Amino acid sequence: MKQVLMKQGTVYLEEVPDPTPEPGYKIVRVSHSCISTGTELSGLKSASMPLWKRALTQPDKVKKALKMLATKGFAKTKSIIQGKLTAGSPTGYSAAGFIDGTSARVACAGAQFANHAEIIQVPENLIVPIPPSLDFASASTVALGGIALQGIRRAQPTLGETFVVIGLGFLGQITGQMLLANGCRVIGMDLDPHRVALAETFGIENRPATEVDGVIITAASASSEVISTAFKLCRKKGRVVLVGDVGLNLKRSDFYQKELDFFISTSYGPGRYDDRYEEKGFDYPIGYVRWTENRNMEEYLRLLSEKKVKISPLIHSIFPIEQVSTAYQSLSETTPKPLLVLLSYPPSANQQKVIVNPEAHPVKKEQIQLAVIGAGGFAKEMHLPNIQTLKQYNLRAVVSRSGHNAKAVAKQFEAGYATTDYQEVLKDPEIDAVLIATRHHLHSSMTLDALRAGKHVLVEKPLALNPEELQQIVDFYASTPDAPILLTGFNRRFSKYGEGIFKAVQRRIYPMILNYRMNAGFLPKEHWVHGEEGGGRNIGEACHIYDLFTYLTNSQVIKIDAHWIPTPTNDNFIAVLTFHDGSIATLTYTSQGSKDYPKEQLEVFVDGKVIVLNDYKSLSSPKLETLLPEKGQKEELVAFAKAIQEGGEWPIPLWQQVQAMEIAFQIESKCKAALHLN
Repeated sequence: MKQVLMKQGTVYLEEVPDPTPEPGYKIVRVSHSCISTGTELSGLKSASMPLWKRALTQPDKVKKALKMLATKGFAKTKSIIQGKLTAGSPTGYSAAGFIDGTSARVACAGAQFANHAEIIQVPENLIVPIPPSLDFASASTVALGGIALQGIRRAQPTLGETFVVIGLGFLGQITGQMLLANGCRVIGMDLDPHRVALAETFGIENRPATEVDGVIITAASASSEVISTAFKLCRKKGRVVLVGDVGLNLKRSDFYQKELDFFISTSYGPGRYDDRYEEKGFDYPIGYVRWTENRNMEEYLRLLSEKKVKISPLIHSIFPIEQVSTAYQSLSETTPKPLLVLLSYPPSANQQKVIVNPEAHPVKKEQIQLAVIGAGGFAKEMHLPNIQTLKQYNLRAVVSRSGHNAKAVAKQFEAGYATTDYQEVLKDPEIDAVLIATRHHLHSSMTLDALRAGKHVLVEKPLALNPEELQQIVDFYASTPDAPILLTGFNRRFSKYGEGIFKAVQRRIYPMILNYRMNAGFLPKEHWVHGEEGGGRNIGEACHIYDLFTYLTNSQVIKIDAHWIPTPTNDNFIAVLTFHDGSIATLTYTSQGSKDYPKEQLEVFVDGKVIVLNDYKSLSSPKLETLLPEKGQKEELVAFAKAIQEGGEWPIPLWQQVQAMEIAFQIESKCKAALHLN
């Protein structure tokens, strides 16, 4: 399919793989999409700035890059930054079309979803039906309508009140019309006389204003004079609502004596920026939240269909998707500047689940043909750069949820093809193995699918999120003795530090005391790791350490105890494990520590010795030191390749992979029981 991307100040069309259906989402074949003159031109301008100038305006990103350099080294940092600079970004957030395979006409919103593309995947709460009498072109402005309507709801206008709308772009024009429909008198203000004249045709007045009941700002300006003017226009106890983007250096004298109310309006309304609402489909009860973003969108379309709001005079042009560059040029080069430009799409787009990369790396016969499923931050920062340096592998395919990311990553790392559907790689007879680096909730099901398809699997931890998922994998191997290799990404055991400690304790006489401290750092409760997709940090990260304990003792665990501090994120606990060989291991896992303190430390007490590991940068015995943390991700890939090519023992025996997860599940169960008692 064709998708509009933005890169270095230009927009262009790219052929990318179609999205793959997901639960809770709808595939929409787009008829029209709306170009936002404010948001998108601002993004285009920002993208065109030289890198040094962007660095001056975004010091937080410079700080992040320097931190990355210190922890990941120059080569990986360069690869990450180059990938972001060379990959285009999707643009657009308002569209209309048919739900795929049906005649249902819908309008869609959302910057992550309703992009300028022939086919889009949109969560159900960001989709509304289009009234029968309304055309696709008008309906494609649904996001802008929701924004305007939410601004009005924040103002709470009543019949007969007088409002001023500052900024008569598209948002201002429809805000004024909706206020009129609400029984208000409306005065419009704009520096452009053409826009003022257009507003007058809708009944918006052009006259001096003073002592008004409220002001809605839909302008964009860096100046704080806009907000100052709005305050001065209001009567005592009036209100000002900010919908646009203006300077906010407030003067106390402008609003204090009048006791004015100042409101911020957030996009399309309640639900915006709440992943549970937008992506997981949870609605807010109408009895408590009357107007959500979805209900605002639906009401806007009703106003359009009943001609309460007229936008035909506001639409400057409709360009076919193939003329997208001309469409964007018209926004900045036409005089007077257009209020609104739309894109139209052909009635049927070719289905393309796979996009072949003509710049793929040449294949050597002895190489393992590998597919990477899940091309998010960790895969791009860690696995893909490592794969690129290892001659044992040829990267045959990249799978990502979004087509533009799949194609960009495939191009950057010279993969054979890009796709959004992991089933495409499972049915590819050329592929020997897959590396699964998706979010945690997909690991076990994708692992089983790949194993059943005859592919060797390296799956990022955790292997599963619950005992039932884990048992399915155990049962598969019990019934399939010659099944492919399975390797869970417990990489720490493969590091030179993990192997060094293992060798040092092989000839021990007595059981060990192992004391591991993980200063994990704070993650907010809303982070996906804490939710259903992540399973929490005990299952999602601490399993690394349970595997390391299993590796070093090479023993079955016989007793597990855990103590938790009740916190909203449940990531502060101490686990105590007793192994069959008599060894005792403790893990102190906390999110309450300082970032300035090392993240991971291990002390091993055995046979009169103390072995100290400091953040995978130094080891006391055997003496070892590296400039950067080395946690074994590359060595893990080498071990996986060796097992595939040479056969023999797996890099991690199945029982050890299973034990690490069973420990995590038992500790999680103890946590939940303790929290229930509390």
